[in-house]
Amino acid sequence: MTAREFPNWEALYQEKSVETMPWFNPDLDPDVEEALLTHDLNSGTLLDLGTGPGTQAIALAERGFQVIATDLSETAIRQAAAKAKEKGLEVSFRQDDILNSHLDRSFDLILDRGCFHVLPPESRGDYVQTVANLLKPKKYLLLKCFSNQQPGEQGPYRFTPEEIGQIFIERFHLRSVAETVYHGTLNPLPKALFCILEKQ
Repeated sequence: MTAREFPNWEALYQEKSVETMPWFNPDLDPDVEEALLTHDLNSGTLLDLGTGPGTQAIALAERGFQVIATDLSETAIRQAAAKAKEKGLEVSFRQDDILNSHLDRSFDLILDRGCFHVLPPESRGDYVQTVANLLKPKKYLLLKCFSNQQPGEQGPYRFTPEEIGQIFIERFHLRSVAETVYHGTLNPLPKALFCILEKQ
């Protein structure tokens, strides 16, 4: 597997409007919404990893979650915080790196809609351990990533359901995985996996 090149996230958020970014979705991701309904998840502490434009964090705060949202990019965090403030919502936006995290609390739910699948393969084990340590026992990680059904090798890494199960096996049970699409600005929408992982 060849190493991928990804943008400098801070420079990207400084130079481009978030509405033009491939992962921008103004509404709550439909797969996330369905998971909340299916598992009766409607309150508690939630971590939105790689929040980017902040739209998911804001939508989840509107649904009653206490949200902490993190991103590598300070500009992304600042812009997202301003949007939440406009809506009168309390979302704690923080600049943080999940591979060197300064978060010091545990959460009832973690959402990753696009962080994991841009990490270098050698960092995946560290990611799993860190996320597991941030999640309360028997609670869920909602993970959306590119599927191996998505053609090409540009952009995020692709995964099969079996690979997700193996990568997370030490700390999580893979409760469900669905073939779906990555809702954003690309046409056609990229093929994705939506995974619900329960911390052991």
